[in-house]
Amino acid sequence: MVFSSIPFLYVFLPVVLLIYFLCPMSRKNLVLMVSGFLFYAWGEPVYVLLMLFSTLLDYTAGRVMERYRENPKIRKAALLTSVIINLSLLAVFKYSSFLVENINALFGISLFNPDLPLPIGISFYTFQSMSYTIDLYRGDTKMQKSYINYAAYVSMFPQLVAGPIVRYDDVAAELENRTITLDKIGEGAFLFAQGFAKKVLLANNIGILWTNVKEMATAGSVPAVTAWLGILAFTFQIYFDFSGYSDMARGMGRMLGFNFPDNFRYPYMSKSITDFWRRWHMTLGSWFRSYVYIPLGGNRKGTARTIRNLLITWMLTGLWHGASWNFLLWGLYFGVLLIIEKFFLGKYLEKLPGWLQQTYSFLLVVFGWVLFEMETPALIGGFFGSMLGAGGFADKYSVYLLASYGLLMVLCMIASNNWVPRLLKKAGNKFPRVISGCKPVYIALALIFGTAFLVNSTYNPFLYFRF
Repeated sequence: MVFSSIPFLYVFLPVVLLIYFLCPMSRKNLVLMVSGFLFYAWGEPVYVLLMLFSTLLDYTAGRVMERYRENPKIRKAALLTSVIINLSLLAVFKYSSFLVENINALFGISLFNPDLPLPIGISFYTFQSMSYTIDLYRGDTKMQKSYINYAAYVSMFPQLVAGPIVRYDDVAAELENRTITLDKIGEGAFLFAQGFAKKVLLANNIGILWTNVKEMATAGSVPAVTAWLGILAFTFQIYFDFSGYSDMARGMGRMLGFNFPDNFRYPYMSKSITDFWRRWHMTLGSWFRSYVYIPLGGNRKGTARTIRNLLITWMLTGLWHGASWNFLLWGLYFGVLLIIEKFFLGKYLEKLPGWLQQTYSFLLVVFGWVLFEMETPALIGGFFGSMLGAGGFADKYSVYLLASYGLLMVLCMIASNNWVPRLLKKAGNKFPRVISGCKPVYIALALIFGTAFLVNSTYNPFLYFRF
């Protein structure tokens, strides 16, 4: 079940919220746990058992670490058991087919390929659950005594299958005691409506352009204008798709009394690749920094070690997104760019005009999305060739696409920047009642127009379900 679907919007969410608000505080976490498992079981009736096992594993590991807190060997054994089993499950379900395929191709053999279906959101909830045992071992958080509370944390449906990746310590206090007010519900509803509009009205519509161009590019070369229109469409689609979903998750969290961390901060306004990764999927970047890069040594042990640590971290970041060579290339691409900026280019970038810095960053990110979305080296090379004019400059279809999607492309450019929010903030300072009164109208219009689109269209993908 996706947030941007009629059953979720008009059946699941209203029913859960009604039950949740009517229940006493002592039962609210139970409602979250049950609704989370039901939400997941809607799309994964078998793999919900996998998530249940993962929560039991990490909850038990936490209890063992707390019980034997004076025995470092048992504590370490409990942590290693949690980490190894979690990563093993992730490896089996997400990477085993990729590994077998490459071994067979490399050695010319025919090992059995299990080709297991990928459990939805396994990368998200595995990392989230593991953060609890790691932080507990480090002494950065306290043990959760209640299994219901812990299971509610892992299975909370707003952020279960697509993030943001919420660390246990981010919500530990709110799991025990939180306040739910009309103001918070209103703020959450506005944030949800904002994300819903991003996902349904922008991402879905601009995504149709990329779907058409990708199909053509996979079959052969396309003109440069068509290729650029296509990859720009994907650039906006993946941003509005994922940031819209994150906004919906944060909005529902706010309505439930939680403050989930922000996941995007206008990344296409970045002035460097380093800046981009401080703004894009921030909870994932923070996770890898805390649990991979810094434990490897970070930048504390000289240039060579820093370069090694960055490459390992970004290789793993790429593979986190999927078991495919293009994701590995994508991760290493950004790792190399970050190394170049850190040790050479950064000091020169800072001297350039702001608009030139943003152009540099945006173009490199767009090239990176080609690596991310085209599955094979041949397709990647072919698409880069099309972007550089190997298929000609333009044709009649290029003109048709430009005429059909030009206005939507401009709207996406405006919506991916902070111009409108800044103007609204200034207006809110001068006319607070007017802006406050417009919010319910915005929520209603977003839901009406978004619902109308869902009813009349069959195109409603969510790109990060595959991760």
